[in-house]
Amino acid sequence: MEMPARSDAYSSGVSWPAVIGGAFVSASLGLILLTLGTGLGFSSVSPWSNAGASASTMTTVAILWLILTQIIASAMGGYLAGRLRTKWTQVHTDEVYFRDTAHGFLVWAVGLVIAASVLVSAATTFAGERARSSTASPAVANSEAAAGSNAYFVDMLLRATPSAAADRNDITERGMVQRTFDHALLQRSLPPADKTYLAQVVAARTGMNAPDAESRVSDVFEQAQSAADKARSAIARFSLWLFVALLCGAFCASYAGTIGGKQRDHVPV
Repeated sequence: MEMPARSDAYSSGVSWPAVIGGAFVSASLGLILLTLGTGLGFSSVSPWSNAGASASTMTTVAILWLILTQIIASAMGGYLAGRLRTKWTQVHTDEVYFRDTAHGFLVWAVGLVIAASVLVSAATTFAGERARSSTASPAVANSEAAAGSNAYFVDMLLRATPSAAADRNDITERGMVQRTFDHALLQRSLPPADKTYLAQVVAARTGMNAPDAESRVSDVFEQAQSAADKARSAIARFSLWLFVALLCGAFCASYAGTIGGKQRDHVPV
């Protein structure tokens, strides 16, 4: 007895070899374009004033390049997945269109996971190398740990004239000042007791009188708050633009998957 042919409508609708191949192409091309953009960006900036591109210009160019990178890399991966997938027979045209779109979207998702894994692995390796290099000099490692992210503002607090400079072995004191600063920035206010303590430390280290020490503490804390707010705003803007870039990449990968599928099936685009 002759068995009827099984329709492709009941088989798996995902061609994983095509998806994985397109995802690797998308991730590789994205990393290449990101590296190219980084090199061009560093070649356009300069540490000298009034030289090179301005910060606002570089920010705009970096955002546009990030979006363009996502569009190119995702579209290429989605198109390849559409061209390389197995041709479906006895499947409705609408179902074929949906599967091609899904293939492009899967390419974008898998490629994003691959690229993120590579970047996280590189960052972890770099951090491990720095940790191993710091073990050779415990004093440097302890001073860096005590300094923290607000080391510049701590230095501003404890800045002294050469005649008033004292013993520089102050890792413990700097650590206490750092934790006090971090707590105040987290609470968005400097409690009176902490302000008094910081003023006493500044006065003892710099030889300033109490009113001047308190004034320096207030001024430096305001500058630290302003810097923290600018960093928060920059991270927020970058996250929003990264969301837009990834969204553009998802759309382009899905659309390119449909184009590649139509050309694979010799259907006019």
